[in-house]
Amino acid sequence: MFVDKNIDKLNWKKINNMVPVIVQHYLSGEILMHGYMNQIALSNTIEKKLLTFFSRTKKRLWTKGELSKNFLHVISIILDCDEDALLVQVKPVGNTCHLDRGSCFKNHSFSYLFLYQLDNLIESRKNDSLGFSYTKKLYSSGIARIAQKVGEEAIETVIAALENNSINLINEISDLIFHILVLLRERNLSFNNIIKNLKNRMKH
Repeated sequence: MFVDKNIDKLNWKKINNMVPVIVQHYLSGEILMHGYMNQIALSNTIEKKLLTFFSRTKKRLWTKGELSKNFLHVISIILDCDEDALLVQVKPVGNTCHLDRGSCFKNHSFSYLFLYQLDNLIESRKNDSLGFSYTKKLYSSGIARIAQKVGEEAIETVIAALENNSINLINEISDLIFHILVLLRERNLSFNNIIKNLKNRMKH
């Protein structure tokens, strides 16, 4: 777990010895919920690595998931520039919202979240023993066929690019990305492994 080295600079005086906390999915970037911490809640969160708030209605510490077991495992705690709010990135267990939704902000969405969801859907199709989807058939055909499909889609992408046809190019790149995700999951990898690798390359 990463904790901002400047966490001791938190300004607790602005809102009655509490700070607002924005909760974000550590992979997809989706905003999951919002809450408040006092100093004890922050200490408990760091110690247990489970997100703990101070409930203003219950007037007590509240570990998210203490009843539902939909815990939020803390990946990082980041201080904002004014030193009076926290961004906490988490790995959720189940749905976060008490209305049984992934996020408390039901209309919250952005483009890259879809890629994360697609990656997870592909993994679920791979593990679906009773599935009859195209994806499941690919996995049943084995690694050689999956790799071959990636090659075929790559060639078709090149052809579409040379044709200078934007619609065809979008379709072929979509097919290529899909089959790359399938290939990664076949090797028990995810698109996040690619993102990490690209981030490392940016440092050089």
